[in-house]
Amino acid sequence: MAFELPDLPYDYEALAPYMSRETLEYHHDKHHKAYVDNGNKLAADAGMDSLSLEDVVRQSFGSNAGLFNNAAQHYNHVHFWNWMKRGGGGTSLPGKLASAIDSDLGGYEKFRADFINAGMTQFGSGWAWLAVKDGKLEIMKTPNGENPLVHGASPILGVDVWEHSYYIDYRNARPKYLEAFVDSLINWDYVLEMYESA
Repeated sequence: MAFELPDLPYDYEALAPYMSRETLEYHHDKHHKAYVDNGNKLAADAGMDSLSLEDVVRQSFGSNAGLFNNAAQHYNHVHFWNWMKRGGGGTSLPGKLASAIDSDLGGYEKFRADFINAGMTQFGSGWAWLAVKDGKLEIMKTPNGENPLVHGASPILGVDVWEHSYYIDYRNARPKYLEAFVDSLINWDYVLEMYESA
């Protein structure tokens, strides 16, 4: 199944002032497009171009670094765009999600602090995640393009902490970017959708 660059689910101005048009143009139109283009070529070379994206990610992990990096980053970004929306974030979570965060992670405030901390303490490029593992919510962080799929878990929320995700808008202030993401951008409806399918 060929990788395709999805359209953004909102216009380029929609996430301002928390994420600028310039960031989205570079991040989506250039960085994500490169993962798609490289991933398609490498998947074809590896004879994996008929597999689902999730299967390519799982099967290339640890065996084909080039393909894995591009396929995993494509997977991560397909969801990343949907994990954000204008007027998102904050504490107005769907009930089912709020209950799971209360029971598995010690409540919203603890989730917020731990999720932001995971993003701040991921050294170099990578991601911070909220994932379902063994039926429970867990906060994780991974380097580069790695994601919870290759660690026996299902990601339901992720934030990109590669510099191209925030440097135009926040320079080196990664904590500010993470706070803006959690407080003002998260699309909790999409998180719930992924939680229910996990």
